[in-house]
Amino acid sequence: MKREVVVDVLSFVGIVVKQILCLYETLQYTWMHRFFHTPTPATHGHNPVFRPSSPRKALRHAPAQRVSPKRSQTPRRFRGLWYKAVLRCAVVVGLVYYMIPERFASLVRVVQKRDASEISESFFEPETGMGGMPYFELGLVGIDIKTASLEKDAAISGIPEPAEYSKPKLLLYTAYKVQSGDIISNLAQSFGLNQDTLISVNGITNTRLLQINQVLRVPNQDGILYPVKKEDTLESIAAKFKTSVQSLQTVNELFSDRLMVNTTLFIPGARLEMLDLQEINGDLFIWPVRGFITSHYGYRSSPFTGIRQFHSGIDIGVPMGTSIRAAMAGRVTSVGFDKSFGNFVVISHHAGYRTLYAHLSVIRTKSGDYVGTGEHIGDAGSTGLSTGPHLHFTVYKNGLTINPRTLIK
Repeated sequence: MKREVVVDVLSFVGIVVKQILCLYETLQYTWMHRFFHTPTPATHGHNPVFRPSSPRKALRHAPAQRVSPKRSQTPRRFRGLWYKAVLRCAVVVGLVYYMIPERFASLVRVVQKRDASEISESFFEPETGMGGMPYFELGLVGIDIKTASLEKDAAISGIPEPAEYSKPKLLLYTAYKVQSGDIISNLAQSFGLNQDTLISVNGITNTRLLQINQVLRVPNQDGILYPVKKEDTLESIAAKFKTSVQSLQTVNELFSDRLMVNTTLFIPGARLEMLDLQEINGDLFIWPVRGFITSHYGYRSSPFTGIRQFHSGIDIGVPMGTSIRAAMAGRVTSVGFDKSFGNFVVISHHAGYRTLYAHLSVIRTKSGDYVGTGEHIGDAGSTGLSTGPHLHFTVYKNGLTINPRTLIK
């Protein structure tokens, strides 16, 4: 019989016995009060008519006691106490049987089967531990830990084996609507993905421009999208991203080795280039100088003519002579003077980026020099067309200006 069934039966029997005892005690108290107790005489102090003159007369007027001829005047002692002892024993046995750990019970059965001569007395001595409970090494008593413990633990936890976990799986998507305060890094962490995956799958070019109620596609695995080129094959793509052809075929449901140009493949486990990720997250450049932005990127009214015109960079107001630093490492391609920009420095960076630093009072580098991120390249001034000391900072991408605020940390 299973332990749970025994516990349920003992509990039911205990409840029934308890109810019977309560009913028996109630009836026994009623019977004793009615047949064996002497009624209390009336209190004469409350009856002004009857006032006995002597104790003898009072005893003569007291009602006679009703005594059963078949029962003694002394009430019998309650003989149901043995039921309480049986109930206590049943409850104790049930609790002890229920509280014995299942592993310990099976261990005891295994130990009993072993020959006593094979096990030393020190085997049963408790080791130091919580509550002083004995600790038994399962391997010493013949229990196969690999088959009995590890497989059981894996089945209970539901954690697949490493080989099973690494197998490629079909690509599936779910949808998520952006809420107020959401950022890509937190969303990726909540979904258990890399932010590269969310950025690539949703075609995000600037994570700072994420919009509320924008719907994002969330894949069920990490990876990035890759547009197939004319010379690409499954083998070359797998070698480029250090994956297998089988993974590409399984994830993208490919039934042949032929690839169509301009189609998009999902590359499982692939990551974006670090510089591309910094560009998308707006962490590509550092501030060339700390100050207040006096004019933003975009259209504005000219401070000299009042005509509406396009401002190709941002103006950062700083005191005269403040150090100007390179926003990112690169090669100095041009230095000089312009009637509009005054003293200027142009630095070329990777991936088609160039930066312009204008209105300098002093230039502290020369053309052809390689400068690192944050290196001193000049001092702030007010040369050229300027209303006061500041730095004009412009960022070019493949020859076109872009808003520097989207790329600065």
